[in-house]
Amino acid sequence: MNTATLIELDLPVSGMTCASCAGRVERALRAVPGVQDASVNLASEQARVQLSASSGDTLPALVAAVEHAGYEVPAHSLELSIEGMTCASCVGRVERALRKVPGVSDVSVNLASERAHLDLLGAVDTAALIAAVEKAGYTARPIEPDQPVADRQAARLARERWWLAASIVLSLPLVLPMVGDWFGMHWMLPAWVQFLLATPVQFLIGARFYISAWRAVRARSGNMDLLVALGTSAGYGLSLYLWYDAAPGQMPHLYFEASAVVITLILLGKYLESRAKRQTAAAIRALEALRPERATRVRDGIEEDVAIAELRLGDEVLVRPGERFPVDGEVIDGQSHADEALITGESLPVAKGIGDAVTGGAINGEGVLRVKTTALGGETVLARIIRLVEDAQAAKAPIQKLVDKVSNVFVPIVIVIALATLVGWLITGAGWEHALINAVAVLVIACPCALGLATPTAIMAGTGVAAKHGILIKDAEALEVAHAVSAVAFDKTGTLTSGQPSITNLAANDENQALALAGALQRGSEHPLAKAVLDTCTERGLAPVAAQDTQALTGRGIQGRVDGRLLALGNRRLLDELQLQPGDMAESARAWEDEGRTLSWLIEREPQARVIALFAFGDSLKEGARTAIDTLREHSITSHLITGDNRGSAKVVAKALGLDDVHAEVLPGDKADVVVALRKQGKVVAMVGDGINDAPALAAADVGIAMGGGTDVAMHAAGITLMRGDPRLVPAALDISRRTYAKIRQNLFWAFIYNLVGIPLAAFGLLNPMVAGAAMAASSVSVVSNALLLKRWKPRDQQ
Repeated sequence: MNTATLIELDLPVSGMTCASCAGRVERALRAVPGVQDASVNLASEQARVQLSASSGDTLPALVAAVEHAGYEVPAHSLELSIEGMTCASCVGRVERALRKVPGVSDVSVNLASERAHLDLLGAVDTAALIAAVEKAGYTARPIEPDQPVADRQAARLARERWWLAASIVLSLPLVLPMVGDWFGMHWMLPAWVQFLLATPVQFLIGARFYISAWRAVRARSGNMDLLVALGTSAGYGLSLYLWYDAAPGQMPHLYFEASAVVITLILLGKYLESRAKRQTAAAIRALEALRPERATRVRDGIEEDVAIAELRLGDEVLVRPGERFPVDGEVIDGQSHADEALITGESLPVAKGIGDAVTGGAINGEGVLRVKTTALGGETVLARIIRLVEDAQAAKAPIQKLVDKVSNVFVPIVIVIALATLVGWLITGAGWEHALINAVAVLVIACPCALGLATPTAIMAGTGVAAKHGILIKDAEALEVAHAVSAVAFDKTGTLTSGQPSITNLAANDENQALALAGALQRGSEHPLAKAVLDTCTERGLAPVAAQDTQALTGRGIQGRVDGRLLALGNRRLLDELQLQPGDMAESARAWEDEGRTLSWLIEREPQARVIALFAFGDSLKEGARTAIDTLREHSITSHLITGDNRGSAKVVAKALGLDDVHAEVLPGDKADVVVALRKQGKVVAMVGDGINDAPALAAADVGIAMGGGTDVAMHAAGITLMRGDPRLVPAALDISRRTYAKIRQNLFWAFIYNLVGIPLAAFGLLNPMVAGAAMAASSVSVVSNALLLKRWKPRDQQ
């Protein structure tokens, strides 16, 4: 086969360890239909695949073949800024163009933010992506990681303002005779004056429509600009013909004003739309404004003012009262409060002292703090929040698929309707002038802009206002699913309770010795119960030694050797597994369980198996937990508790909060099974948790909600992250989801209805082109404005 008909594609392959691995990958790739040859480089972990140019989109099959062989094709993402899009059909054309570039596995283009999010496999040349976009009739450029997202349209907005002002100045004299007619003053500008005023509007100010229309035609597609160009050109051309055909001394009725005013109204609509779209990105703009540019670094006791980029992990920075924390870090000296309202949504200042973590972007209160840097750049909490919100706003909701299908055929259908209108009026005996004006009205009023903006503007506004109040929505799919949630499953510790238990009761022959042994097993553990044991040891002046050969007993506890003795500290399940009896501690155990305490047994396994002590832990309910459950019940959402704690403790919490269902003593791996069982009952389930052991359940739920302060694993598995551990944010997250989804449906309804009503009215001659142009501009502005109403939303407890 001629090499000119082949396409080369480079794929990264991870997991290979030897030459046989490379051979297995090669064989797997060569077995894919359309692959002519494949070679794998083990050192660079790259596979070069030669594909037949006529093989179509084989990338998914290639990835599947590598994965079936037991390896992975790691993906990475890229953001492009797209300019020149005007409607939903533009979005579809850009997506189709980018998907044709080898190495692109998925594309999502957002009309409102004018961004393209690409999932890439292998080394994809950015220049090839930009060229594909330009070939489709638009312009593109990569977005730098530190480039402010919200300000990308500022310069263009200023240019649009000047073009709009010029168009208004030139069009206004053309409209004044019409105003005079309303007051009985019949006069008309000379034809040559109308021509001189309308021509710059048509071909200079309106050049953007012709350029975009030509690009669409060249790409064998259509967009809103094509409709505008056809419609206004027809009106302008008709005016020229009537002027030329008029008898000497006769003043014909020309339509220069209609073409000029239509362009002006559309420009006005686009300008108002652009302003409104910038407002939807207000949350991103507010977050980006939190990033300080400089910091006071302390080295060898000397203070120096440096740029943030010069800081390194471990550097010490000085933060004075009223300054923003320049980095994520740990306080090593000083006492103060931090205002974290724009990061976590917490309205009250948070006390900060030695050992406390601080977040870059928060405002320092009254004290001077020295902070040790623990995260910089893209790894800071603020950067991750911005990235998460940007990703959510760039993603497409599943409901957008309907819009995409409609937009693909919308413009051709409108052109057919306009031609049918022209022919229909001619058949009925109407003159060319009347028939053409009605056809122009059809072209002008048909606007796919509203369809393209309906979903992304609502998502941008909803996710933005949610982030402002400490609710981070990971993607549009989570936002869309969350509105239908009918059951919420909660973890207990750290979710509904404070997660900071303390020892309330202790049964042992020697309490201090029992505490020292338990503390030895728990040294180095971050479990809340371990912290309670170690805190009590500190209060009593005990210094536990380090245990040897420690081993976590999944779902049961921990064991290790202390002074040659094999000890274990765990729950009742561990006690039963070892077939030990609690003896005289049984009565205390029953009483403390009835009080809702969490029990841990200290057991000696070697040299003699026996129970040494019994610890009882108490954990207070979080403020707002009861309110959260009551709010869910008001919306007919059931609440379920899934916890590994004992049944007595779980029942006490369930009774205090009014939970509908309790699943206690559940192993971490079984939490997901409980969630799946709820889904099988026909419920749409949201799982709320904060720990590593909650990650499987978060992933198994329809919507996972990770509580702030939890682990990165939990947040990664969740579709929604709450930046502070307030249970009231759970119903708030579901509420903003419902309201955002409602806005999407409202916008789509009005966008469809507008065209379903407006096009027939124009076809039957009931709308002139100027009214049609005004209506078209108003449709896009109304859709964006409706979405912006979400900015007024507040969680229930803040209203």
